[in-house]
Amino acid sequence: MTIGIIGGGIIGLCSAYYLQQAGHRVTVFNSGPLLDGCSMGNAGMIVPSHIVPLAQPGMIAKGMRWMLRSTSPFYIKPRLNADLLRWGWLFYQHATPEHVERSIPVLRDLSLLSKRLYQNLAQSGNVDFGWHERGLLMLYKTATAEHEMAEEADLANHAGVEALILNGQQVQDREPNTRVEVRGGVLFPGDAHLNPGQLVQSLVVFLRAQGVEVLENTPVLELQKTNGRVTALRTEAGEHPVDAVVVAGGAWSAEMARQLGLRLPLQGGKGYSFMIDGAGPSVQIPAIMLEARATATPVGLNLRFAGTLEVAGTDLRVNPNRVRGIVQSINNYYPDIPVQMPQIESVWRGLRPCSPDGLPYIGRLKTHENVVLATGHGMMGISLGPATGKLVAETLTGTQTSLDLNVFNPERFA
Repeated sequence: MTIGIIGGGIIGLCSAYYLQQAGHRVTVFNSGPLLDGCSMGNAGMIVPSHIVPLAQPGMIAKGMRWMLRSTSPFYIKPRLNADLLRWGWLFYQHATPEHVERSIPVLRDLSLLSKRLYQNLAQSGNVDFGWHERGLLMLYKTATAEHEMAEEADLANHAGVEALILNGQQVQDREPNTRVEVRGGVLFPGDAHLNPGQLVQSLVVFLRAQGVEVLENTPVLELQKTNGRVTALRTEAGEHPVDAVVVAGGAWSAEMARQLGLRLPLQGGKGYSFMIDGAGPSVQIPAIMLEARATATPVGLNLRFAGTLEVAGTDLRVNPNRVRGIVQSINNYYPDIPVQMPQIESVWRGLRPCSPDGLPYIGRLKTHENVVLATGHGMMGISLGPATGKLVAETLTGTQTSLDLNVFNPERFA
């Protein structure tokens, strides 16, 4: 088949990889430069440990408290917007213990499949992306967070995801090159990390060498339809006939879905990251600083800090207060790492496509049988990229999918 993929982030590129491997002719359409997408500045964490969806009990109350602080890790920009109101109502409906219980095995299996595929990619030699399996530390400083993480560790262990509860000294023992001031932490030894920018660039080079056409600065303006099928993608350069389409446009996927008559609940969750050059070896294990909701990831010889979830539509402007919140939190955990407020122009920002129930949208549309959606991964796009790409390829090829896709049905809120 001739397949057009709308979106050149990690989901679109992984879909292209597995579709090309299956023998299809693939063109990737990206609206801007490939190196400016959400996948590039990601924390780079591969997290089978993240089995609890964003929509969970207590998250709404916690989010309301965070919204009162300008430097807090979570913020929803108040605005009278029907799509935002609908998204918020659906989030509220899914923030239940029952939803969490249903979601845990689903997210676990999707994440474990993705990790296995990353391991295969690293061993294949086709793509180079700085793969490391050192685990993930969830660091905390308060008794409240300690209690929360003890419950989460118990949940993970019961789900078959190994979690080890560490005291402060045990955390320090695992980080011999820098001081860590915490009450304790939970180590998820099965997690991994990679260099997201290197992954995207290496994938593009490999795909182009295999004959995949990857078009930058080429937004798809219109999906041309005939008898319930998309037959061509119209760009400023002309029409591109297709046999099938993958919509993997991240936070902008809802705009494409609207052309297909689907009102897709999706909000862009803005996050920021910045790099400290030459600080990478000081931190050995990627970490999430729990109270601050900020992350630290070694990237080669450098150290990347990332954080915040700012629901503000598709506004890509940098909010200095949110960046300042990340900066101020770092030395509470790593007191010896010199951190200063970065220049705003050096701060990376990107929009994570967030569904209201915390589960991605992956699957074929009933209304347009040759269209597959692959979006809504929230903060786990990099982590779930290969699994999503493989599921997309299996769906379009008509083979048995590696996982049951019913729970990811993109029309589940229609």
